Amino acid sequence: MLRIALGVTPEASDFEALKEEFFVAYERCMGQHSQLFEGVPALLQAIHDQGLAWGIVTNKSERFTSSIVQEIAVLAKAGAVVCGDTTAHSKPHPMPLWEAAERIGHAPECCIYVGDDERDMHAAHAAGMQSVAAAYGYLGAGGLASVASWKPHAVINTPFELTNLLDLN
Repeated sequence: MLRIALGVTPEASDFEALKEEFFVAYERCMGQHSQLFEGVPALLQAIHDQGLAWGIVTNKSERFTSSIVQEIAVLAKAGAVVCGDTTAHSKPHPMPLWEAAERIGHAPECCIYVGDDERDMHAAHAAGMQSVAAAYGYLGAGGLASVASWKPHAVINTPFELTNLLDLN
């Protein structure tokens, strides 16, 4: 974000100070406008009602993730929350997904990973998990047109479509 907004890269002498200033500003307003995509709360409730284990794997640091998870009640039901700094590697490395699978008590090959960026699909494939691309999410730099190139096992256009894949109806 610093590179895009200010043209500052990690090589700049003031990068760390600017990054920390940005983080402090972000913490002050974090959660004020955070919200789940439409349909996600109902999806997570359906998963919870079926007794299925689920978790969150994000590259966002724990410093920020824990506050957001606490602010949005349905997220507190996650069986695992693995952040970008929880393990030695962040996505697209498979280690965070393996950590989440272990925390929810399932082998990686029994898990489905849903993500909205190409690195999510790479991480799922490397972890031995089924991959589902959420075509309604962030989608990274390539946007919707690139989703098929990520080679997900499935693509969903709304959270509700995952209920069909999981047979929760």
